[in-house]
Amino acid sequence: MPENQTRRITHGAMMVALFAILLAISTYIPVLNIVSIWFISLPIAWYRSKYSRGSSLLVSIVSLAIAFLIGGILSLPLAVIVVLIGLVIGDAISTKKSKVFLFMSTAFTVLISIAIEYIVSVKFFNIDILKEVITNFRESYERSNEMVKAMTGKAPISTDQLDTLVNTMQMGMPTMITLMVFFLTFIIISLNLPLLRRFGLEVPKFAPFRDLQLPRAFLWYYLIVLLITLFIKPDTGSFIYVVVLNLSFLLSTLFLLQGISLIHFFMYQQGWPKWTIVVGTILAFPLSSFVTLIGIADLGFNIRGLISGMTRK
Repeated sequence: MPENQTRRITHGAMMVALFAILLAISTYIPVLNIVSIWFISLPIAWYRSKYSRGSSLLVSIVSLAIAFLIGGILSLPLAVIVVLIGLVIGDAISTKKSKVFLFMSTAFTVLISIAIEYIVSVKFFNIDILKEVITNFRESYERSNEMVKAMTGKAPISTDQLDTLVNTMQMGMPTMITLMVFFLTFIIISLNLPLLRRFGLEVPKFAPFRDLQLPRAFLWYYLIVLLITLFIKPDTGSFIYVVVLNLSFLLSTLFLLQGISLIHFFMYQQGWPKWTIVVGTILAFPLSSFVTLIGIADLGFNIRGLISGMTRK
């Protein structure tokens, strides 16, 4: 057997074993699983970065089989997602893609995987996780509402208000899930790429957050959403209403990030110490409405250019 093939098989067996250990810890050991769950994808990512797609696919299939032996069918949803994350990260590193491409492709892979697994759980197992989350949220809020009413004699929120809150939460679930997936993907990448770099791999880097610049087309999307809200006024619960609600929430979050990025850019241009950037970022959230507005203004009027011109003078 050629030496490179022996090495490939040996490394594959090692990565499957490491994957199995991390998955077992994440499944059965409390406290440690809080740490281990973020690194389950690491062995697959490392192997795909070093070896071909065919070999990596074989290692992934073996890893999923081991996952089934460790935790049964209940462990497969998590195992499938983390294996796909590892494959996508490793493939992006192997093909020398940018970190933005790596991040976006990983996040969309996770989104599609979650959507497919959700459909399968509803259609074949009659398990609607999102419905259970909404139900538990409502029951929890009702209990806390009753406790406050018992202590103060007045409920903090009426039944109609609770219905509105729950319905809005239910309709905004797609955006909340999308943002959560992108946030968790960012954490996974931020934790695993430095380790892969230590293992001798050439991994991509993000540009500084202060240089974040959304496409200007987002302003047109925001204008369309605003016009629909003001003039069409879709009925609550209708398809258009749900789409507009989710787009509005998503665009507001993106413009908030643009505004925080502008704050970072201004402080960097002024040469302020790093601790002020941390304070500015923290204060941006309670002042989110104002920061979102300056994010929109930055995208529309290139405030960064004005700041750079003032700094040069």
